[in-house]
Amino acid sequence: MQQHHFYEPRNGHKGVPGLAHDPLNAIIAPRPIGWISTLGADGTRNLAPYSFFQLFNYRPPIIGFASIGWKDSAANIAATGDFVWNLATRDLAEAMNASSATVAPDVDEFALAGLEAAPARLVAPPRVATSPVAFECRHTQTLRLTDVAGAELDTWLILGEVIGIHIAPDLITDGSYRTAAAHPILRGGGPGDYFEVRADALFRMGRPA
Repeated sequence: MQQHHFYEPRNGHKGVPGLAHDPLNAIIAPRPIGWISTLGADGTRNLAPYSFFQLFNYRPPIIGFASIGWKDSAANIAATGDFVWNLATRDLAEAMNASSATVAPDVDEFALAGLEAAPARLVAPPRVATSPVAFECRHTQTLRLTDVAGAELDTWLILGEVIGIHIAPDLITDGSYRTAAAHPILRGGGPGDYFEVRADALFRMGRPA
């Protein structure tokens, strides 16, 4: 049997033969993108992508993202209680990437990325008008992560209940949402690896009886 690479993350990957780069975020990949729009307490629009994002509960739907550092999205949600998740697609990849720029809190990332905003129905922050899916969310919890020793990390898991969902009609066929039809993009490893979900990658398995 081939011997595996092994390392302890607390000691880093350096010194392990064959591991020039930390492989962690390339292994847990591809990851859905939390493209989060918020409003500052002063009304400034904010839009930022987070690659640590997921759906955590079905009914009620709870989604969440991790902010490494107390960034504008985290501060805005703490102040206002609302946010919107926007689906990042292949057509919107470059705009999504532009919105990831590190800028001052008073900079409007919608304008920075050349994106039109559309009003939400139930929450104050706008959604990305050209994104085919958006979830309007109300903040439920913010959890500060800790390590195994109980030390607090500068990482915050922000959770919200989805209270409104926008879906472009062309993504629905025979009453069902077609995942690949939106061409969603996912974050891989490295400084700039992304993947696109396409229909030719689809396979199906039924659950065991």
